[in-house]
Amino acid sequence: MLKPLTSEQRAIYPSLRGKRVLVTGGGSGIGAGIVQGFVRQGCDVTFFDIAEEDSRALVESLSGVQQPPIFQRVDLTDIEAVQATIRKLIDDNGPFDILINNAANDDRHTIDQITEAYWENRLNVNLKHLFFCAQAVVPGMRQKGGGVIVNLGSISWHLGLEGLTLYQTAKAAIEGLNRSLARELGPDGIRSVCIVPGNVQTPRQMKWYTPEGEAEIVGAQCLKGRLVPDDIAAMALFLASDDARLITAHEYFVDAGWR
Repeated sequence: MLKPLTSEQRAIYPSLRGKRVLVTGGGSGIGAGIVQGFVRQGCDVTFFDIAEEDSRALVESLSGVQQPPIFQRVDLTDIEAVQATIRKLIDDNGPFDILINNAANDDRHTIDQITEAYWENRLNVNLKHLFFCAQAVVPGMRQKGGGVIVNLGSISWHLGLEGLTLYQTAKAAIEGLNRSLARELGPDGIRSVCIVPGNVQTPRQMKWYTPEGEAEIVGAQCLKGRLVPDDIAAMALFLASDDARLITAHEYFVDAGWR
């Protein structure tokens, strides 16, 4: 099995130092890995989440760094509150350079269980806020002459996994949204890119898989190792950096070749 890199082995991007970064769903899992990654780059990081215990524990774990992240409890399904919070953060501390649209929820469900109310809720949780967070940060990015929006997709709909119809519908739509944002915002120097993670080893994902299930996933991957949040963060850091200055509109798979 391929082993994850240590933080000391991972790249540092000088162009990221001091950048203002907003991460949605940053309190745990992939989001926490992304928050940690940008903090290590010397960024000014704010993250949204509703999981207060996990989020405060993450901030505490990073309290020794020069610029610890700031946690804001925000319900991303309340679009008015989301945009008001973003506007206040910009008014208080200036525009964001980077938006990481990460927050999502992959609760399992069958076709027969889906009601209209559940449909609305799942698309609100997994899709709607990505657009409205982007809409809220764009004026500041235009003011600064550019910015980066990183949207998190999912390998699930590319594989057609069971029990995830609404999650996969939302994640497929994110790739369309990503390309539209890239086209519309490109003239303003704003890039929009999408990361498509494979199966990432997080506490939440471990609820769904037995050791046998994990072995089956690894067996379907070209590379025999378990993805961890740092692997997704590594792609986010590169795509947000000036090293990727002419990269936009496309999707970048971090899935160990899961087929």
